[in-house]
Amino acid sequence: MRGRLIIFSAPSGSGKSTIVQWLMQEHPELNLSFSISCTSRSPRGTEKDGVEYFFLTPEEFRKKIANDEFIEYEEVYENRFYGTLKSQVEKQLSAGQNVIFDVDVKGGVNIKKFYDKDALSIFIQPPSIEELRKRLEGRATDSQEAIETRLSKASYELTFASQFDTIIVNDNLDDAKRETLSVVNGFLHVAK
Repeated sequence: MRGRLIIFSAPSGSGKSTIVQWLMQEHPELNLSFSISCTSRSPRGTEKDGVEYFFLTPEEFRKKIANDEFIEYEEVYENRFYGTLKSQVEKQLSAGQNVIFDVDVKGGVNIKKFYDKDALSIFIQPPSIEELRKRLEGRATDSQEAIETRLSKASYELTFASQFDTIIVNDNLDDAKRETLSVVNGFLHVAK
């Protein structure tokens, strides 16, 4: 049976990656598999081509853009591209995998538009910008300047929330996990 798509987007610090990892690890019955994206950056650490990403040169990336091979892509910095290949998603869906996307808000909106009813888009929202500030400062991984940049970006990203199928406010992680599981289960079982 053909798989379906589940798209997650959120401002940094909202708990999106924690919720996605929990779904992937604790709920194998959902048959979830990450979308493998392309990037023009070099592999980091133990990253392998075709596992974490498909690593392309900027020229290869531009050629695929010109050939309309991406569902969505973005040039984050000059010559630093990230994108999702139509062919890779199709391969995973045809194998019966339910493909999970952990993407920025613009990518999430574009993937949803492309796949329409075959995709569920979920926006994980912090309870407030103030709470997001506390979480980012609590991580102690970013400079104050980086935190301010992330908060500014988060305010912008929050304006996209209404374009998603479901908004889950993560003011309590366990509640947000339960709500996410319920929404994902409902979406996947409606299809069967």
